[in-house]
Amino acid sequence: MYSALQEAQRAFEENEVPIGAVIVYQDKIIARGYNQTEKLKDPTAHAEMIAITAAANYLQNWRLNECDLYVTAEPCIMCTGAILLSRIKNVYFGTYEPKFGACGSLYNIIENNKYNHKPNVFSGIYAEESKALLEKFFLQKRASNN
Repeated sequence: MYSALQEAQRAFEENEVPIGAVIVYQDKIIARGYNQTEKLKDPTAHAEMIAITAAANYLQNWRLNECDLYVTAEPCIMCTGAILLSRIKNVYFGTYEPKFGACGSLYNIIENNKYNHKPNVFSGIYAEESKALLEKFFLQKRASNN
């Protein structure tokens, strides 16, 4: 999770919402991602989406069923859909996302038992650090808008 937090810091430094993700396969990080929606002018350029694409390219397979995703904030609906479709085995996230979260706060898509795949979900890892980075980012954004 610490590596995901480093990715989030990279996003922060690039004036992106500071969320980072890494994907692990056989105890090795095979993919990294951080939010790049502003940089790429792409609303789908979330940390998880970038990491999932990189992992699929690395493994040359869209099935990531032996992979674990570590992300600093709870995945949104779009990213949760990609997690389900890519069949990621375990999802570890830092802080809950009360406005967009789809793994327990606003929605709990993974737990509704309507899909052929159900990843294990674990929360609260580096939660304070992840939350603090997000809060710092949005405080700075609000201050610069005044």
